Amino acid sequence: MSNEACYTIIHQDDSLDQPSLQELKTSLEKGSEEAKIETMKKLLVTMLNGDPLPQILMHVIRFVMPSKNKALKKLLHFYWEICPKTNPDGKLKQEMILVCNALRNDLQHPNEYIRGATLRFLCKLREPELLEPLLPSCRSCLEHRHSYVRKNAVFAIYTIYKHFEYLIPDAPELIQTFLAAEADQTCKRNAFVMLCNTSQSRAVEYLNDVFDQVPNFDELLQLSIIELIRKDCRNNSTNKGKYIRCIFDLLNAVSSSVKYEAATSLMALTHAVPAVKAAASCYIDLIIKESDNNIKLIVLDRLDELREKHESTLDELVLDILRVLNSPDIEVRRKALRIALELVSSRNVQEVVVFLKKELSKTLDQDYEKNNEYRQLLIQSIHSCAIKFSEVAANVVHVLMEFLGDSNNPAAVDVIAFVREVVEKFPNLRSSITEKLLETFMDVKSGKVFRGALWIVGEYCAERKDIEEAWEKIRAGLGEIPILASEQRLLEETEKDDNNNNNKPVETVLNVKNSVSSSSSSRRILADGTYATESIYSSNSSNLTKSDAAKAMAKLPLRALLLNGDFFLGTVLASTVTKLVMRYAGVSNDPKKTNSLKAEAMLIMSSVIRVGQSQFVTTPIDEDSYDRIMSCLHVLERLSLDNSIKTVFLQDTKAAYSRIVENEEKRTAAKKAKDKSSVSVQIDDLISFRQFSKRNVGDEADEYELDLTRATGQSDPRDDLISKLSRVVQLTGFSDPVYAEAYVNVHQYDILLDVLIVNQTGETLQNLSIEFATLGDLKLVERPTQHNLAPRSFHSVKATIKVSSTETGVIFGNIVYDGPGTSESNCVVLNDIHIDIMDYINPAYCNETQFRSMWTEFEWENKVNVNTNITDLRFYLTHIMKSTNMSCLTPENALSGNCGFLSANMYARSIFGEDALANLSIEKQTDGAITGHVRIRSKTQGIALSLGDKITLAQKAVV
Repeated sequence: MSNEACYTIIHQDDSLDQPSLQELKTSLEKGSEEAKIETMKKLLVTMLNGDPLPQILMHVIRFVMPSKNKALKKLLHFYWEICPKTNPDGKLKQEMILVCNALRNDLQHPNEYIRGATLRFLCKLREPELLEPLLPSCRSCLEHRHSYVRKNAVFAIYTIYKHFEYLIPDAPELIQTFLAAEADQTCKRNAFVMLCNTSQSRAVEYLNDVFDQVPNFDELLQLSIIELIRKDCRNNSTNKGKYIRCIFDLLNAVSSSVKYEAATSLMALTHAVPAVKAAASCYIDLIIKESDNNIKLIVLDRLDELREKHESTLDELVLDILRVLNSPDIEVRRKALRIALELVSSRNVQEVVVFLKKELSKTLDQDYEKNNEYRQLLIQSIHSCAIKFSEVAANVVHVLMEFLGDSNNPAAVDVIAFVREVVEKFPNLRSSITEKLLETFMDVKSGKVFRGALWIVGEYCAERKDIEEAWEKIRAGLGEIPILASEQRLLEETEKDDNNNNNKPVETVLNVKNSVSSSSSSRRILADGTYATESIYSSNSSNLTKSDAAKAMAKLPLRALLLNGDFFLGTVLASTVTKLVMRYAGVSNDPKKTNSLKAEAMLIMSSVIRVGQSQFVTTPIDEDSYDRIMSCLHVLERLSLDNSIKTVFLQDTKAAYSRIVENEEKRTAAKKAKDKSSVSVQIDDLISFRQFSKRNVGDEADEYELDLTRATGQSDPRDDLISKLSRVVQLTGFSDPVYAEAYVNVHQYDILLDVLIVNQTGETLQNLSIEFATLGDLKLVERPTQHNLAPRSFHSVKATIKVSSTETGVIFGNIVYDGPGTSESNCVVLNDIHIDIMDYINPAYCNETQFRSMWTEFEWENKVNVNTNITDLRFYLTHIMKSTNMSCLTPENALSGNCGFLSANMYARSIFGEDALANLSIEKQTDGAITGHVRIRSKTQGIALSLGDKITLAQKAVV
């Protein structure tokens, strides 16, 4: 049965008992219509399991075939499909004459459903002796009054002609005549499809006759016409102009599928500028109107492919592409923004930035899922436009700086990174940017943003006025200093006020409260869902004023962050005030004022250290921060004695950042050049001249056929014979009664197991089944069915595993079958199949800010100690990158040289959108050995552990 074609899939219910042959015969002979239906189902399942049951053929002919029950007739068609119709010598069985007569009667039946169902069944027959007597009835069905019969008759004739052309040699002419007179759209479509595949010239002739009617045709017929146009243009360009006009008309069709196919086919016919714009507009319209996000993403991919080939042509449609941002899905927005940014030029950058600024302002008013992520995406897009086109930098930098106080930390960090880059690259904007930055100083809530803002102030406030204003803002953010003394005094005053209130009589306290009570009150909902009344009281007493002062002092941004233990911010503050004092000393002629600032700066730094060592902070100051602040103190102490230190503070740090910006620009330019060069044609590539090649050999491959080939994986060079053999996993031993091996084929989200089962015994193995189970985020989609395996025979079973995340998975199971005895059952345990995580991880890139943000956010970390016989630091880094499919984010010039120490950041992204971060820190010892560790971080535990195991195995695999 495994060598015969089967066109119908029948569900097997394992709960049904397998009846004996006599029980089947009795039920078919004496049972009711319902009993016969159930018996036929059992009969079909038994036959599909490998038992042809030839003894029951006459019972089916005698007791089932005369029935008028439509469900029974449908099951009967399934039976005729799979039952053996020939004798061992290859000749048709005598009983099939009766079957042929019954089929002819059904083809002449007055009920159109029976006629149509029988015609559909004829498409599955492959016995010319059976089909030849039925041809007159098939021809007559082309003239039936009902369209259901006519459309099935067309495909029945098509199938017969395709496999046995000699039976009906005039089929194309017959169908052409039928098509000219037919009015039903579905029948016309079936007939047209047949002509396209059997006599293309007749299909083209029909299309030329109905060119003006094509826009009014049915969706299916329009799709068939598009397919014909695509095929005919490959071999004949005579009608190309008419075809292009027809495709242009179909771009405005009602059906979305027709519009999509028309746009794609138009690009296969011509690359003229109007055609490219029309196809792109059609894609954009589909993205906007379709509600399914998967469709949006697919069409966006097509639009991106179009952009790669015709970038200069589509820049006029950037604003149309940005209309896709109305979609609520963040992935659709991200892909649309990426395409739009690739098309931004000096001609449209102003309009794009204005649109993005409007979208950015909407994120403040709207409250929906992933709003903060969308805001961050918009900020990064505006950042990219402003850096690429300097003329818009001045227009957007002040708008973005309004988001420095955003509660969404990543968005604010992106803004400060953008401001820092703009300040470095555009010197003419530095004064206005620093001024605006100081205005928003008190609104900043994040320590990261504060660190960036302080660094900008310390590097780019060079004028006396700017320095004095910056100093004033820093002092306002810190509040009263020394911090420790003021916090201690406020605490004592608060405790004293509390004691005074506790010593008063209850009535007095109540009277005071009543006397100061205002009329403002409101009802609030607490966290547990209960109601509470909130009242506002006002008082002129000094006690409440001191308490309010303490609260106000605690709300000062810089002070609050320092008291919360952010002493990294304290080191940046110390460095900033040191730079400001140095710059002020260089531009001011007032030594008294300079000394005053110097003393105040030293007081600020000592105050940070003192409060960091007290009980007022959540965590004590760390040693690194303490040393850094102390070094700044010593620098100010020797300010007038040592001039070389000024160069370090005032020039070297800015120069280091300038090199970072320059390297980032070089990396971007190199990546763009690499992308362009990757599509270039090699000098020794084969040139195919279609006109000079044989028609059956050199025809240009159909783009749709290539897509189908890619989808099935047949075009993948890895899927050659040697590669397939390397993916074969042995599941059982050679001495086991059942030998099994599996070919593991990984298709992104699915794993297809093609299992070969061999019966190595001399007995029939009944009810043999493979039971699979999985560990990890793997799910068995379909369970293999039971089979009967003849002696020394083999069988192929397929199982599909669904993959839902990136982690190492294990597939295990066993083979169960019944022995010769009724109660005997046997089991063969299978070897485990381990799924490689590297099939789901691809190299990716992110900037330093994104890497640091994810490193802080991700909670799962796996630390792998280095244990390898590799002695070269760079070779070890390259080996780990190759073994883990990770890309190196650290610039090449930062890795250059040989200092005996190497530190690098690596990044990869899985096909499921999961991020994998790694930091490599290694050192070369005096004996040549490498020591250190690799730290891996991810959002999920599975990917961190799996990558750690991969690195552990990889570093030991090198000899």
